[in-house]
Amino acid sequence: MAPVARGVAGPARGWPAAAVAAGLLFTALAVLLGTRGWAPFGFERAAVDWSAAHRPPAARTAAVAVTSLGSGVAPYLLALAAGYVTVRARPAARPPGRAVPVLLAPVLWLVAGQLLRLGLVHAFARPRPPRASWGTTAAGFSFPSGHAFTSAVCAGLLAVCVARARPSVGRVTGGAVTTGAVTVAAVFAVSVGLSRVYLGVHWPLDVLGGWLLAAMWLAIGTAVLRLPGRTAARRGARPPVKPPGA
Repeated sequence: MAPVARGVAGPARGWPAAAVAAGLLFTALAVLLGTRGWAPFGFERAAVDWSAAHRPPAARTAAVAVTSLGSGVAPYLLALAAGYVTVRARPAARPPGRAVPVLLAPVLWLVAGQLLRLGLVHAFARPRPPRASWGTTAAGFSFPSGHAFTSAVCAGLLAVCVARARPSVGRVTGGAVTTGAVTVAAVFAVSVGLSRVYLGVHWPLDVLGGWLLAAMWLAIGTAVLRLPGRTAARRGARPPVKPPGA
């Protein structure tokens, strides 16, 4: 999620660079695992074994609750909330019909990312950890983690939209809103990703791969879709008309 923080604060041209960096790291990770036949590293086995041995009922219930936020309806509601924030930040004078594509853009971008992820998952076909270590149900292959990817993308989209649409009431307040949005998004994504390892259904590098792919996809979406706000609002605003003789 680090590229999000830098991209929100920095110029728009920083997003393509972040996308390239995240994409290269993801590719390097996939190549590294592929050269090993997708077998887990020793530290990955140790992490899953430790999780299985330290999973009391209360902790397992909490982890299942957290991990559920990375699939199903919840991520799409967050993406829809990102679109809503963007619509609210648009100038009121614009045609109302244009609000619908803006509202749905983050959801559609998340769906497109899911298609990309599913293609990669089936192409890599990395096996999951042994079923004996699982603390919840799971299906399909392991790399990259779908929950890690989905939670990071939807939370990142919402964070970017909130940061771009923050009220211009001063640098301190605007900076606090941006920092808060990025922090909450990062905590959300990290919590969901770690819950997958704790529940024994993903190797640690599966989660890292999901985060890297999400960072790439979020950066591309922010650059291409020009997700929200203040820049678009300034472009839509007309310069004041000077009175004659001024």
